[in-house]
Amino acid sequence: MRRTTCRLAIGKSGMIHVYSLFFAEGSFILENNNLYEEGLISGNLQKDMKYLNAKLDIERNFDVVHRVIYIGGKEACMYFVDGFCKDDLIQKLLTEFMNITPDKMPKDAHEMSKQNIPYIEVDLDNNWKNILHFLLSGVFVLFVDGFQKALLIDSRTYPSRSVEEPEKDKVLRGSKDGFVETVIFNTALIRRRIRSTDLRMEMMNAGESSQTDIVLCYMDSRVDHAFLEEIKQKIENIQVDSLTMNQESLAECLYQRRWYNPFPKFKYSERPDTAAAQILEGNIVILVDNSPSAMITPTTIFDVVEEADDYYFPPITGTYLRMTRFLIAFLTYLLTPTYLLLATHPQWVPESFSFILLKETPNVPLIWQFLILELAIDGLRLAAVNTPNMLSTPLSVMAALVLGEFSVNSGWFSSEVMLYMAFVAIANYTQANYELGYALKFMRILNLILAQLFGLWGYLGGIFVTVLFLILNKTVSHESYIYPLFPFKWNKLKSRLIRRRLPGALHK
Repeated sequence: MRRTTCRLAIGKSGMIHVYSLFFAEGSFILENNNLYEEGLISGNLQKDMKYLNAKLDIERNFDVVHRVIYIGGKEACMYFVDGFCKDDLIQKLLTEFMNITPDKMPKDAHEMSKQNIPYIEVDLDNNWKNILHFLLSGVFVLFVDGFQKALLIDSRTYPSRSVEEPEKDKVLRGSKDGFVETVIFNTALIRRRIRSTDLRMEMMNAGESSQTDIVLCYMDSRVDHAFLEEIKQKIENIQVDSLTMNQESLAECLYQRRWYNPFPKFKYSERPDTAAAQILEGNIVILVDNSPSAMITPTTIFDVVEEADDYYFPPITGTYLRMTRFLIAFLTYLLTPTYLLLATHPQWVPESFSFILLKETPNVPLIWQFLILELAIDGLRLAAVNTPNMLSTPLSVMAALVLGEFSVNSGWFSSEVMLYMAFVAIANYTQANYELGYALKFMRILNLILAQLFGLWGYLGGIFVTVLFLILNKTVSHESYIYPLFPFKWNKLKSRLIRRRLPGALHK
């Protein structure tokens, strides 16, 4: 069938209407597209099919399947996206539809949904915008001639990987399940851990073209409702074509951060137990479809450093792990700038620690050695991500020999510099938050440059800038980023530093 579409602009009383002419087998029908795009379905199956077929471009989109059938003597048409619907369920529904006789045909869609659709998730809608959204999301849509509403049967199933332990947030103890790219699976993993009627899972969407599903998870009696309404308002006002980078795109839309402050505003976790614990503490967890991690807000620096292992061990062990993580994060920031300062001012080094000084005069200035190695470490990290598994072992051995021993023997780098940078590179992985690791890296590089240019005052100035960035930083809820250190509250701070026993233990 050949079809041509022409658009005409007709002005009347300052109003402009857009019409389309459909030519089919020598005849044409004048349709008002605004009626369909902004209004309701007509109930005339032929008209509805012509609009929907044109809107979905059925002739080109091979994966959008439609089929005309007869149900109880009435013509009907079903639409679905191939690959999103369960074939066995569709087969059972078709069998049920074919068995409806004209004398038992329901009078409307509401009656049919109650009598002739043996399935749980069934909805009715007559708004084209909603119908198109559900159809392209994978919902099975059925139109029946004379019915003023379409039947929406949620028989979708998305391609997904199995629930397994995430690569990034591994723990020594605890559950081994993790989030996947399908949002409905992720909400189920949280529901499994919080069996409370107070738990809310609120669905929203953003993106003009992508219409990406976003789920807000929170405890209704514990969440800050003013902050919750602010988050909802921001999501509703997002004006983007698509959330291309999933959660990162959403984070940039939710918070217009200062580009020069690298400390993270959100905590990301691929662990359902971590997300559930944050929800129980009154925070909001945001799940984005196609993303295998949860975005937790509001987040302070203490929230970012915490990990699940702190709670899967006894209090004394959990406290030790947490304090060790804080100490190592502190050392990764200060170690190389402190060594550079002492190496350039050897008179400040006590005689008992003189062994840390360079044994030979370096061929390349220390500051350039540190900066080159900072860049080289990121280069190795990127290479490791893109290296095929079968080549990872031989290439690791080659990198260790060439970049380790030969770089020192060639005179490019000093062995002391290689040692301290190796510690920094490994210590960055003691905490799972990549954003915090890079924030410390940027602050460390700034401190190196200032210490080289201005000596002790530059070194102290670098520390002051880092502390200033932490103090002036704000969470998404406009609170202090280093709370409860500032404003200072000892009881809260103690619980942040020390892993305490769970309250409410039963005693007989």
